Amino acid sequence: MTPLPSRAVIREVGLRDGLQSIQTVVSTERKCEWIAEAVAAGQTEIEVGSFVPPKLLPQMADTSDVLAFAKTLPGLKASVLVPNLKGAERAIEGGAHLMILPLSASHAHSLANLRKTPDEVVDEMRRIRAARDAEGSTTLIEGGVGTAFGCTIQGQVKHSEVLRLMQALLDAGADRVSLADTVGYADPASVSRLFEQALKIAGDRFCCGHFHDTRGLALANVFAALQLGVNRFDASLAGIGGCPHAPGASGNAATEDLAFMLQASGIHTGLNLSRLLSLRAKVVGWLDGEPTHGTLWRAGLPKTMAEAVL
Repeated sequence: MTPLPSRAVIREVGLRDGLQSIQTVVSTERKCEWIAEAVAAGQTEIEVGSFVPPKLLPQMADTSDVLAFAKTLPGLKASVLVPNLKGAERAIEGGAHLMILPLSASHAHSLANLRKTPDEVVDEMRRIRAARDAEGSTTLIEGGVGTAFGCTIQGQVKHSEVLRLMQALLDAGADRVSLADTVGYADPASVSRLFEQALKIAGDRFCCGHFHDTRGLALANVFAALQLGVNRFDASLAGIGGCPHAPGASGNAATEDLAFMLQASGIHTGLNLSRLLSLRAKVVGWLDGEPTHGTLWRAGLPKTMAEAVL
């Protein structure tokens, strides 16, 4: 068994994966306040939005403005989700540090979510890579393989298909790849099996695990990945999020809970938990009536735990 990493990075995805899944539209001013306070709490990577048509996701209509603000904060790597070449062109124009092209390993979910088959998304990756290179842009491209452990529409998704598509994204020009349990079907044993194979294929180009806490296993699944040496994970403040095309798949891993588990395990995150909890309370106040998740906020930090020093 690989020793646990000494350091880990939590990429905050609440401003995209979280906000796109709820009805409340958070103002640009508040999004920028969220980002600034997250950076003050030690976060270095934040997914600030997605370049999708505003008529489909009005919550993301201000992504260009939010990205522009995020880029003014020293030390912050700002990423955006792009569903297609048009979105990628906007990410390149805005100077995003990273753009993420989502691909659903589930054929049925891919058609529902992106109106493309998985292999058509691979073709889109080729076009995005060509456009990025033609512009001389430094924006990195991540291929995110979702529904990697199953799908509420299709049911079973074979690991062999997940791995085939991950390799195809790399061959098409992705700088790096990640795996996501979009619907909360994963368990620690299945994470160990799939991530071990993924690491053999992608090596250090495998960059991130994304787990939903739909069935209460997000942190256990993170730990299974940690045991293989993976040290970057997506999470959402207050556990907000889900997938509009995956009924019942609500709740990302909560940023503050994940940070607590990592630090309690002796893994450095650079995050100040007290500041994260204060920010959580503020964000929850903005989302009155919306479902939020997590447990650390109820009990607070143990008196025996020394707070991270920033």
